[in-house]
Amino acid sequence: MKMIYAIVHSEDGNIVTEELTKKQFSVTKLATTGGFLRKGNTTLIIGTEAERVQEAIAVIRKECGERQHINYNIPYTGATTNIAGANFVPVTVDVGGATIFVLDVEHYEKV
Repeated sequence: MKMIYAIVHSEDGNIVTEELTKKQFSVTKLATTGGFLRKGNTTLIIGTEAERVQEAIAVIRKECGERQHINYNIPYTGATTNIAGANFVPVTVDVGGATIFVLDVEHYEKV
C-alpha cells in the first residue's frame, strides 16, 4: 500500500480529483497555501496499491501540466530593511504542475 501526496495549483484541484475518482482512486482534498508565493494550492491525499501509483501520477501529470507564466511582485528587503520599506521585484513563475510524494504505508485499516 502507498500514500501519494500531490500538491497542485488550486485551479487544478477539482479536475484532478474528478479524474482520479473516475478511475476508482480514493482521494482526500485539502486547501493549502504555498510558502513562497503565498497562493492557494490543493493537497491531494491518495491511498492506493503499489501497482497503481504510476497510473495515479499519470492522471495528475495530464491534468496539471505547466501552462502559463504569471508575473508576481515579490518583496525584496535588504539585511536591515523591514517588509514595510521593501522594494518589489517582478518574478515570473510557471503555474501548474504538481509536487508529488509517494510514501510506504505500514498499516492500513478501513473501519
